[in-house]
Amino acid sequence: MPHEIEAKMKLSDAAELERRLAALGARHRMTVKETNTYFDTPERSLRTSDQGLRIRSEVQMDGPYRSTIITHKGPRTASQVKTRPETELAVEGADQAAQLLIALGFAPVLTFEKLRHRWDFRGCHVDIDTLPGLGDFVEIEGPSEGDVLESRRQLSLDGLPLITDSYISMLMAYRAARGLSTDRFTLDTARTSPRP
Repeated sequence: MPHEIEAKMKLSDAAELERRLAALGARHRMTVKETNTYFDTPERSLRTSDQGLRIRSEVQMDGPYRSTIITHKGPRTASQVKTRPETELAVEGADQAAQLLIALGFAPVLTFEKLRHRWDFRGCHVDIDTLPGLGDFVEIEGPSEGDVLESRRQLSLDGLPLITDSYISMLMAYRAARGLSTDRFTLDTARTSPRP
């Protein structure tokens, strides 16, 4: 089974990291706007067992790419970076995928949009993300923990603390801390166009 191996960090200056990536020869692949909807059972059995079930729709902001993917993430394993089994399935559309998951007993828990700038850097994917309410983050995903940590070092990010929480966990904590009742976070007030 494939595994997701990634390091996530909070950014104070996303544009500076993109300049650093370009200077080091990284390739900017695309900028996408994502809509992520997470599902769980009424008893929240997936969250309790450290699993995730998500439908993600992506629309490229600087080209024609479109996709919808159902993803299951298994429990995290002990590691310096976030490592967990991950299974993905491409589907035709988010509405049909949601109908399938609901028919299987799952219900939508939270939907959020995210702007993602995708880069390739020395065998790793480097994603610079903007989330409503939370700000900017970077995720470095690669074939091994060593590759991820080396890319982190080369990008001068090794001084930033690693974050093991998922975006949905962070948004649920953000919502609870502010007493919000919304089940949808959008990018209305965030950056939604490609950076120059």
